[in-house]
Amino acid sequence: MNSIIRQLEEKREQARAGGGAQRIAAQHAKGKLTARERLELLLDPASFEEWDMFVEHRCSDFGMDAQKVPGDGVVTGYGTINGRMVFVYSQDFTVFGGALSEAHAEKICKVMDHALKVGAPVIGLNDSGGARIQEGVASLGGYADVFQKNVLASGVVPQISMIMGPSAGGAVYSPAMTDFIFMVKDTSYMFVTGPEVVRTVTHEEVSAEELGGAVSHSTRSGVADLAFENDVEALLMLRRFFNYLPLNNRESPPTRATQDPAERLDPSLDTLVPANANQPYDIKELIVKVVDDADFFELQPEYAKNIVIGFARMEGQTVGIVANQPLVLAGCLDIKSSIKAARFVRFCDAFNIPVITFVDVPGFMPGTAQEYGGIIKHGAKLLYAYAECTVPKITVITRKAYGGAYDVMASKHLRGDVNFAWPSAEIAVMGPKGAVEIIFRKDIGDAEKIAERTEEYRQKFANPFIAGHRGFIDDVIMPNETRKRICRSLAMLKNKKLENPWRKHGNIPL
Repeated sequence: MNSIIRQLEEKREQARAGGGAQRIAAQHAKGKLTARERLELLLDPASFEEWDMFVEHRCSDFGMDAQKVPGDGVVTGYGTINGRMVFVYSQDFTVFGGALSEAHAEKICKVMDHALKVGAPVIGLNDSGGARIQEGVASLGGYADVFQKNVLASGVVPQISMIMGPSAGGAVYSPAMTDFIFMVKDTSYMFVTGPEVVRTVTHEEVSAEELGGAVSHSTRSGVADLAFENDVEALLMLRRFFNYLPLNNRESPPTRATQDPAERLDPSLDTLVPANANQPYDIKELIVKVVDDADFFELQPEYAKNIVIGFARMEGQTVGIVANQPLVLAGCLDIKSSIKAARFVRFCDAFNIPVITFVDVPGFMPGTAQEYGGIIKHGAKLLYAYAECTVPKITVITRKAYGGAYDVMASKHLRGDVNFAWPSAEIAVMGPKGAVEIIFRKDIGDAEKIAERTEEYRQKFANPFIAGHRGFIDDVIMPNETRKRICRSLAMLKNKKLENPWRKHGNIPL
């Protein structure tokens, strides 16, 4: 018995040592934590239950039978974040560069299977050189097994990927199918083909950082939701982010006590919208003044900045925020912003998170680049997401709501539950000037007449009352009472029940 216990301890020590002191030192020299250090920071103290510590690969080719490390390059198990269950896997770059083997993939699949059984989120800390070349197709099969689990878990339990090192080739597709992707600046990157292949095939000279670094993916491609400065910040922010999410699709999001009164008024909002309809303002000022404790967790802040998305709380309840940003492109919807907001709305709908939409949108972005890029189909994604969405939907029109963009942004016609407008709201097919130049095109040469007609159109349509007369707006509210009215609406909608017709799945315009 004593020899078995000694053997057990030796195996445990060997697994904890990963690739050895030299490789751990190399990991630290790059500014990166080890797989186990990351889990210690992410999870509550002493909450981690590790599985499959003794698993080893089964490859005997290319001398691999002489290179075996218990755990095989990934640490898996479950633990808690602020007392709430989560399943985790953390790839160990010090062991075979974190490369995925068949056994490595089986460990990941096991925690994902259990996460589905018990209804708990999955967090993957990715730091891998890709498929383990020595195993050939067995490694590729392992990746495909993980992909299949990602798809089955989608919309059932939240899935989060934290890219903390390389993620290349087929390895990128598992994170791509998770709900959120976070990256670490200067130490993480994602790409399907690396700089060397790009150089060979297209003759482009590009570094790994430029091609697939955290800044590139959080500002240009939109693949990453946030980029953090280092491992420590990334993991601490991930703990904070986790607090907004429910454990699964059958539960409500967690509530957090707040001292911020639901009835609080904010008089400064009465002067937020400028008198000049062409003058911008920062929609984030409205968001932070309305939500609990001015606490807003924004996602993709540097990508498609003409729309703002993120999580906040109202009376302690998690809500998703979608808002047009007049500071960027006048708040127009374009291809990137439509896709960004559509995916976020669909996540909120899948996980019982009410959606609050702040609208100031002059329309869809015109131009050949948008039309040739498929704005028709991409814009329809946002329309589809809102129309399909069954969670509580509350909409506040602060200023412009023109054309098809009015319809798309959670209008009453797309089953918006409560639709408010500020007195400054303008709900019309288009702006007064453009409308008059079409309706009265024969008078275009007469500046005085056009000005008169423009003012007439403005008086008739550049207000919320026509929509209010038809019941498309439930109430015109003072800006200062926006928080109060949203909180009351959320309380009223707490037990909302709405189901879409049965179907295998819809066919969103991809």
